[in-house]
Amino acid sequence: MGNTFYFQWEPTLMVWIQNILGQVGGEIAGVITSLGEETVMVAILGFIYWCYDKKFGVYVGTNLMVGLVANPMIKNIFLRHRPYMVHSEVKCLKQVHEGDLYDPLLQGYSFPSGHTSNASTMYFSLPVYGKKKWLVIMAIIMPLLIGVSRVCLGVHYPTDVIAGWILGAVVVTVMTYLQNKVKTKWKLYLWITVFSIPGCFYCTSNDYYTALGMMMGFFAANLYEEKYVKFETTTLFLKSVIRVVCGLAVFLIANAILKAALGVIAIEELENMIRVLRYGILVFITMGVYPMAFRWKKVFG
Repeated sequence: MGNTFYFQWEPTLMVWIQNILGQVGGEIAGVITSLGEETVMVAILGFIYWCYDKKFGVYVGTNLMVGLVANPMIKNIFLRHRPYMVHSEVKCLKQVHEGDLYDPLLQGYSFPSGHTSNASTMYFSLPVYGKKKWLVIMAIIMPLLIGVSRVCLGVHYPTDVIAGWILGAVVVTVMTYLQNKVKTKWKLYLWITVFSIPGCFYCTSNDYYTALGMMMGFFAANLYEEKYVKFETTTLFLKSVIRVVCGLAVFLIANAILKAALGVIAIEELENMIRVLRYGILVFITMGVYPMAFRWKKVFG
């Protein structure tokens, strides 16, 4: 299932780039693309939220979660196959997800690029709130490099990447306006969730249900933290490192445990809802429950 559409220059350009890059260039592109992956996003968001500025973290996190959901909702409308699935001369140099390389439900659809839109949403958000020159530079360079790396790796057409940049910019613009306009958080979160739920009726790829769970978990965690946890950020370098490292450990360990525990429930009809539940609990633990440990001042404070 899915659709095939592209401009003729796209696969031609991709093959030319891959031939120029060679093995070493492909490995470098793989390293660059990792800067737009889940663990790095969690680390950056975690540093901002747990250490630097909690309100800044909520702003960036809200934008990122909306972008995470919006991307697969668009992907599942266009259902565009990844370029390596269509053109045998285009090589997949870095597999997107585990499983069958040619299964679009596992690997996700191609348009727009998820890594690019996620990186754009994350990095475009930084100078809007932070208003510093070096953040502006980062907001330009990082999405550009990550987007180009997706083309180099053969997993996205150039037009996927361009659409990813545009989507990131639109999400940041719209969500900045809404977060400034709607002062009651739970109302904002409720409306965002309502507009996201329709994806359940037509999205077939796993990435939508992963993103929906993460978004709902983040919203719940933020409301829970504000009412019950109320942690304080820290300016101490060592304490910040400890918070981020421990937070990543909590994220990875909790993910492994939840995957194993909920994986026992092998009911095909409930697979998507179990995925939403898994990632919702995962983000709630990481962003809502884990900060309770910051009360241990000797280590985290």
